[in-house]
Amino acid sequence: MTIRKGEAWGDPVVSAAEGLRVATSDGEAVRGGRRDAVGLSGGDMARTMGGGAPGRLNGPHVRATVDLLEVTADGRTFTALAHVVARRAWWRGEVVMAMNAQFLGEYDVAPRSHPNDGRLDLLRVDPSMPLRARLQARTRARTGTHLPHPHITFASTQRWTAEFVRPLNLYVDGTRVARVRELAIVVLPDALIVHA
Repeated sequence: MTIRKGEAWGDPVVSAAEGLRVATSDGEAVRGGRRDAVGLSGGDMARTMGGGAPGRLNGPHVRATVDLLEVTADGRTFTALAHVVARRAWWRGEVVMAMNAQFLGEYDVAPRSHPNDGRLDLLRVDPSMPLRARLQARTRARTGTHLPHPHITFASTQRWTAEFVRPLNLYVDGTRVARVRELAIVVLPDALIVHA
């Protein structure tokens, strides 16, 4: 059940069940549309959940239900666990980040994001944002202090669609999967049980 404000989330587990599938990255956890329970030994979702340390699943850790993101890009469908990014480049043009996890690599992109709130956190960088402002925002994103910003819009939503004037590169959980003009992202609540 999707978490509500003020509720506890996840269950403490002494050690992972024997035979638990373990993924070392966000993409590996849902590759091929898999929805069976998975242990995360790395990736941005594991970090968001306070896990990901080598060997952690052999001892005390957390088991929790998380949402997934269903991505439709020019008619092709993908599943994301942590995040979806559409961009030409980081330093120019529009950048769109749909976050289910708090982190994107070393950056605290969506400090208020929760992996089981039934919503995605959407950040859009305006194409007119100057290079100097992008560099400053990147520095501040390491600590999650890049928002609010006049060139970055933020929204929390259950679904989002866009049509881009020029095709953008699409990255699903860190892997470039396509160039896209039409993009739709829908939250799939309570879609996966994760150990981290």
